[in-house]
Amino acid sequence: MRRGVFIVSTVYDVPADQLIPRIAEELKKAKEVTPPEWAQYVKTGAHKEKPPINEDWWYIRCASILRRLYVKGPSGVARLRTAYGGRKRRGVRPNHFWKGSGNIIRTALQQLEQAGLVEHDKGTGRRLSNKGRSFLDKLAHMMRTEDAG
Repeated sequence: MRRGVFIVSTVYDVPADQLIPRIAEELKKAKEVTPPEWAQYVKTGAHKEKPPINEDWWYIRCASILRRLYVKGPSGVARLRTAYGGRKRRGVRPNHFWKGSGNIIRTALQQLEQAGLVEHDKGTGRRLSNKGRSFLDKLAHMMRTEDAG
């Protein structure tokens, strides 16, 4: 038995489908991250036919953006629009890819920036701050130890 060994868990060690809802729950506690008043009426992109059904979709999107910035590195609104885009059904015409909503992503990034989890990096877009990286690593470690124990 080895003594003094401390296993550090990161976002890579926890599945995204388990981590993102947990991050969203923690973001609900932050007063800086709140859905705008228009969030209940909008679609998440021109490729969608209806608005989201889940009432907590704003927090889930913010959590997903945080995880994406952790895994993929610095990113701007344009690249995130492509990541959250999808296939537009156009009736009898062939389907085409359409980007996701830029206003949703931009507003979410601004709120995460106010919360101190994201910082603006000149030339490369937004990246996780040290506080944001620590926040995600602590949540991942808590989830990992809960599963082990």
